[in-house]
Amino acid sequence: MTSPPLRSARAVADVSAGVLLASVEIAASPARVFRALTSDDITRWWGSAETYQTTRWTGDLRVGGTWVAEGIGRDGPFSVSGEFLEVDPPRRLVHTWRAGWDGNHPTTVTYRLEPIDGGTRVTVRHEGFGDRVDSCRGHSDGWELVLTWLQRHLGSRT
Repeated sequence: MTSPPLRSARAVADVSAGVLLASVEIAASPARVFRALTSDDITRWWGSAETYQTTRWTGDLRVGGTWVAEGIGRDGPFSVSGEFLEVDPPRRLVHTWRAGWDGNHPTTVTYRLEPIDGGTRVTVRHEGFGDRVDSCRGHSDGWELVLTWLQRHLGSRT
């Protein structure tokens, strides 16, 4: 018996609540997905030649530890950083998110990794946008791209 095809990345923003949800199914174990999200492996998959490329990632993977990602985009260098609020490998990761291109407004990203037949379902909840409607919409589009890159990096069944 073959496994059903994995779902592609998709994201939706509830701009009135200042929150977005995104998800993807990946043909890799939750442990492997967790490592890809919490190590310098990010520099191998987070970005593309057409958009931007993450060139450096560092992090202290513990509650209260910090992380920083830096790279080059169409508009020049960028950085995003935060603090780990919850670290529960390989099921859940919560951290703050402060993006220089977005005024360093603090938001919160929650990753939930669920084992599924043949892989992992990754669900991202990014919240705290308040009335910053354009930022919420833009991040929703961004998460769809990011989860597509992650799926390509770790594998997918078609």
